[in-house]
Amino acid sequence: MNRLFSAVVTLSRPPSARQIPCEKCPLGRIEGFRKFAPDELEFVSGFKTGELTAEAGTTILSEGSHSDHLYTVVSGWGFRHKLLESGRRQILNIILPGDLVGLQGSLSDKMGHSVEALTDMLLCVFERSRLWELYRGYPGLAFDVTWLAAREERILDEHLLSIGQRTAEQRAAYLLLFLFARAELRGMTNGRTLVFPLTQRHFADALGLSLVHTNRVLNRLARRKVIRWENRILRIDRKELAKAADWDPDPDTLRPYI
Repeated sequence: MNRLFSAVVTLSRPPSARQIPCEKCPLGRIEGFRKFAPDELEFVSGFKTGELTAEAGTTILSEGSHSDHLYTVVSGWGFRHKLLESGRRQILNIILPGDLVGLQGSLSDKMGHSVEALTDMLLCVFERSRLWELYRGYPGLAFDVTWLAAREERILDEHLLSIGQRTAEQRAAYLLLFLFARAELRGMTNGRTLVFPLTQRHFADALGLSLVHTNRVLNRLARRKVIRWENRILRIDRKELAKAADWDPDPDTLRPYI
C-alpha cells in the first residue's frame, strides 16, 4: 500500500523539446477520438510547445497556483484532488490519456485543485496565452474545449450523486465501471481486464469513505465475483457490476482532444 501522500514535487522545469509531431500523435490512432481537420492539425501543431514527462507522485499543478500552460495527457494516469488543512484529501476525478489539464487555471487565473501523477505520465504542453487564438479562428476546436469542460462537469455531477445518494457498494461499483469504461474507450483494456494503478487509499479518497469501509465493500464485490482486483490488475463482470452500481455507461461517442 502506498503512503497516503507522496512527496510533492511541483513541476517548474520547462517542457522538453518536441519529440512527438502532432501528425504522429498516439492519441490520433485511437478509434474513440475525433480526428483533426487539416487546418486544425496545423494550428494545434503550432500551439504545442513541447512535451513534459512527470514521474509517479509528481504534482503537475498545485491548488492556488498560476500556470502559463495547458496540458494534454498522452500517456499515464493522474488525478485531480483538493486537500483540507487537516490533510484529508478528496479525489475529484481520475485523469487518463486525452484529458485536458489546467483549463480551470486558464479561465480563473488560479487553480482550484491540484493535479498529481498517479503513474509516470507524458503530457503535451500548450501556451495558455494562445488559447484565445483557438477561440477566434477555430470554432471546431473551440467547441471541443467546451465539450471537454462540459464533460468534466457531467462527471462531477455523477460523482456528487454517488457521494450524496448512492450506498457505499453502489459508489464503489459505479467508480470501477466508470473508470473501466473510460479506459476501454482509449484502448487500454484487454477484454474484461485492465491494468489498474489505483491503490485502495486512492479509491477511498475518491469515494469519500474510510479505508476500512472501502476494503470491506471491495471484498463484498469480490466475494460475489463481480470484480477481481489483485496486483494492480482489475477484472470485472460488466453486467453484474452495472447492476451493483445501478448505472450503465453512456454509449460510445467520438471524444475530442487538443
